[in-house]
Amino acid sequence: MPPISLTYLLKRLLRGEPWQRLHVKAAVWATLLLVLVLLIGSWIIVPVEASASRATITSFPRALWWSVETATTVGYGDMYPVTPWGRVVAGVVMLVGISVFSIVTASLATWFVSSAAHRMRRFALTLEHAEREGRTDVSEDMRALHERFDRLELLLKPPGGPSRNRGD
Repeated sequence: MPPISLTYLLKRLLRGEPWQRLHVKAAVWATLLLVLVLLIGSWIIVPVEASASRATITSFPRALWWSVETATTVGYGDMYPVTPWGRVVAGVVMLVGISVFSIVTASLATWFVSSAAHRMRRFALTLEHAEREGRTDVSEDMRALHERFDRLELLLKPPGGPSRNRGD
């Protein structure tokens, strides 16, 4: 039995065919980068802000909540950095958050568009196949009708009388 770990599960999951597409890889890597930036930003901002007099970000759990609301651009206003270096960290967290949500949104849009395009291609192929089959059926029907008309002409032709051409 293979070892079950987070890295093993991620490797198994990401080796599947849908995960090999570029837009899916970009969204996954961007999300992993966002989680890393949230954790590092939370870890950095606590010592930077803790010594400030009006600091509201004073513990790691509060910093983690602050980084999530900053990355998602919710910004309730309950916690905010007051030091210049804290604001630099906040800017990085904001830019990464906005970028990641943009990448994920673009990936979803690409997935929807490629799914619709795939359905349209499949529909066009089905239509083309049906048209080809229809032409074959029509030509067979036309051949059968010609044969029937020829038999009818032979039956209607008087014995020993003048022959009739199709053009008459």
